[in-house]
Amino acid sequence: MWLRPSRHQSGRMALRMEARRIGMAMQLAPQEWPHWLPRQPPSPCAQYHRPRRSSKPDVWTYWQTEPGIWVNRWREPCEDVALLTHFSTLPADVFKVEADSQMIAVYWAEQGEADVLQRINAVLKALA
Repeated sequence: MWLRPSRHQSGRMALRMEARRIGMAMQLAPQEWPHWLPRQPPSPCAQYHRPRRSSKPDVWTYWQTEPGIWVNRWREPCEDVALLTHFSTLPADVFKVEADSQMIAVYWAEQGEADVLQRINAVLKALA
C-alpha cells in the first residue's frame, strides 16, 4: 500500500524545490511568535532565506499584523519607505521578514504558486 501526499503537501514540496532551483534556501524554523499577533503562525514555520551581501548590514525584524501592515517588536509601524515598497509586493500570508548579520529571511505560510515565490525571491534579493 502506498501513501500519496495530499494536494496541499505536493504543492508545498513543489514550491520548496522551485525555491532551491532559483537560489533560495528553505528550512522549517522553530519560532516564538509575539503574543500580540492577531493570529498565531505555526511553529516551526517555513523560512525562505538568502545570505546577506553587505559587510555591515542593517538588522531588523517586521511582522505583518494585517495584509500590508508591518510593525516592529514594539508594535511601531514600519516607516522605512524603501522597506515598505518591497514589503508591499509580499503576499498576505507572510508572517515576518527578518534581517540579521548573516541572512535575510521571510517566514511564510506557503500559499500560492510559483509566481508568489518569485515575488518573495525578488524581495530577498533586493534586501540582501
